Amino acid sequence: MKKLFIVCICFLCSFTVVGEHLPDLKVEQLEQDVYVHTSFEEYKGYGVVTKHGLVVLDNTNAYLIDTPVSAKDTEQLVNWFVARGYTIKGSVSTHFHDDSTAGIEWLNSKSIPTYASKLTNQLLNKSGKAQAKHSFESVRFWLVKNKIEIFYPGPGHTQDNVVVWFPDKKILFGGCFVKPNGLGNLSDANVKAWPESAEKLISAYGNAKIVVSSHSDVGDASLLKHTLEQALKEVSKIKSTQRLSNSISNN
Repeated sequence: MKKLFIVCICFLCSFTVVGEHLPDLKVEQLEQDVYVHTSFEEYKGYGVVTKHGLVVLDNTNAYLIDTPVSAKDTEQLVNWFVARGYTIKGSVSTHFHDDSTAGIEWLNSKSIPTYASKLTNQLLNKSGKAQAKHSFESVRFWLVKNKIEIFYPGPGHTQDNVVVWFPDKKILFGGCFVKPNGLGNLSDANVKAWPESAEKLISAYGNAKIVVSSHSDVGDASLLKHTLEQALKEVSKIKSTQRLSNSISNN
């Protein structure tokens, strides 16, 4: 699939620059009633990182899939949709890292319903960060019946990572679990479990027409296969390192 800037219905809005060195927050239409929000943050060791999330419309209601990377960006994103007549009915964060949850505290302060898995809330609490007001434990959870489904494939990028499926459009938001170009930050990853979790994801949503990941270009279901390949490659590296370590220890 071609890059987002080519396949989307071209729709772009720039907001106030977050910082002198960071690009503007962007909103782009991906398909009818589905928008990609892109925010930017600088992380030590990684430089300026691009983070994608979604805003999904259901009549005059709007749902945020992941918050932008800051409260300021979250406020600007919400205000943009509200100014166009939409009511923000909720947000769901796909894992506990800041690039999915940084706007939760602001959303809570505005009484906008926030959702996350029970495990995500536990990890947020452990980190001393604002938790979502609503949580769920089941492997599958309908945020909006028959329209927005949340699925837990198992550990990968983090123990709590979930994905979001839009069955009527066959769009999958893979979040930070889907990493077709390399697994990236492994500080909270469960690499050994990632391949099995990726296989479950492929089994569940291998028919996706569009796949949106947090940090790579929009693509199709092949991004899921590439993620599995990357996870298997990383597991192989770990096993190779362990064999070498054992060999040295035995000599």
